[in-house]
Amino acid sequence: SNLTFVDSLSVKFQEQLPDHPFTINLVSRISGYKKLAVGSEAPNISLPSPDGDMVTLSSLRGNYVLIDFWAAWCRPCRAENPNVVKLYNKYADENFEILGVSLDRTRKAWLKAIEDDGLTWKHISDLKYFNSEAAREYQISAIPATYLIGPDGKIIAKGLRGESLKQKLEEIFG
Repeated sequence: SNLTFVDSLSVKFQEQLPDHPFTINLVSRISGYKKLAVGSEAPNISLPSPDGDMVTLSSLRGNYVLIDFWAAWCRPCRAENPNVVKLYNKYADENFEILGVSLDRTRKAWLKAIEDDGLTWKHISDLKYFNSEAAREYQISAIPATYLIGPDGKIIAKGLRGESLKQKLEEIFG
C-alpha cells in the first residue's frame, strides 16, 4: 500500500536526515495516518450529548458504529442525512449505531438540525467547529466525513457515504 511505501521512505529519512524539519514533519504525519488506518483501533471520543451527558465511543463497543462528522451549516451533510436516516432505520436492530459528531458553533443550530432532519441516533459536540477535540483526533479537514468502526473497536472503513455506505452495510448485515 501507499502507506507502507511512504513509511519505508520515512525510515530512510530518519537514518539520513534525522533532525531535518521535513523528516520530523513526515514522521509525525505518518504516525497520524497509521493511527487512523483501516485495521487500527479507533481513537476514543468523549463529548457531551445535547442533554449534557458525556458520551464515549468506547461505550458503543460491541456494535458497528458509524462516526458521522457533520454540522447544521454543512449543505452536503444535510443532503446526505435522509440517506443515513434510511440506513439507520433499516439496521438499527442489528447492532448498528451512529455517533453524530457535530462541528457546529451554536447549540441552537445543532439541535434544530437534529430535529429538522429527524436524526434519532446519538449526538455529541463540544461546539468548537473544526477545533473540536474529536475533529482534531480524527484529522477532519472537511465534512461530511465518516468512519465505520467494527464491534472490536477497529476502523473498518472511512469516507463512506451514499451508495458506498449502503453497499458496505449490506455486505456486513446481508
